[in-house]
Amino acid sequence: MDLSDLRIFAAVVREGSVTRAAARLHRVQSNVTTRIRQLEEDLGVALFIREGKRLHLAPQGQLLLGYANRLLALADEARDALQNAKPRGTFRLGAMESTAAVRLPALFSQYHRRHPEVVLELRTGNPQVLASAILAGELDAALVAEPIADEPFEKVPAFEEELVMIAAADHPPIGKKSSNLPRTIIVFEHGCPHRKRLEDWYAKRNEMPERLIELGSYHAMLGCVVAGMGVALIPKSVLTTFPDRGLLSLHPLGRTEDRAWTVLIWRKGARSANVQALNEILQSPRFASSRQARAAGAT
Repeated sequence: MDLSDLRIFAAVVREGSVTRAAARLHRVQSNVTTRIRQLEEDLGVALFIREGKRLHLAPQGQLLLGYANRLLALADEARDALQNAKPRGTFRLGAMESTAAVRLPALFSQYHRRHPEVVLELRTGNPQVLASAILAGELDAALVAEPIADEPFEKVPAFEEELVMIAAADHPPIGKKSSNLPRTIIVFEHGCPHRKRLEDWYAKRNEMPERLIELGSYHAMLGCVVAGMGVALIPKSVLTTFPDRGLLSLHPLGRTEDRAWTVLIWRKGARSANVQALNEILQSPRFASSRQARAAGAT
């Protein structure tokens, strides 16, 4: 049973006779008759009750007709989707937790407004986990902080983040003297680029923290910092979601150390209409101007 058999069967039912179906399908009558009989043999049931030259749909034929109509409609939908590429279906997007909390609400709102027929699914994780999910076919694209491998991915810039070290409100200035470096750092799991940036910051000063607290969310991390348990390195934009900002002190990094780009990545050669639609929003004046403003502030 293939789609052409189902189209012939549906045409015979719709036209009410083999002769009219053959004319509609631009086939000879004998070919239509043969294909119907072959379909019946393949399924092992009679699809029509034959009375001379007249055909009446059998109960098994009535049952098949419902499936045939759905399968043919789905095939037409698939063909249309491939030939007329536009955003549709499910869009599986990955993002780091900080990006999901701060950047995605406006981005998703814009996307949904432009493409309401797309179902957005979100998975959070560190760049290594999200990149692996793309290569495994589990995600269509992801927003991750650089560095990210060039070879398997295509990527475009999305957001430039300013990184700051945060501590409790009464913490003395950090970084002026190596003896004043905090002994405890609060970080995400291995694979988090901000954790790597903070560890490199210590290594550059020939120091290592004595204690490391590994947490799974920014809310927990901010709470621990407020309590004086340690310091953390985060995108400054995350603080816009934290109501107790006054309980924290911010400590800038060096000018060559405080910027990080978040990029949109997808598997090389696999840019779908859904991915392209997201890229177009990121490059729109609203988001492009915010990138330019942040870049100007960095100079």
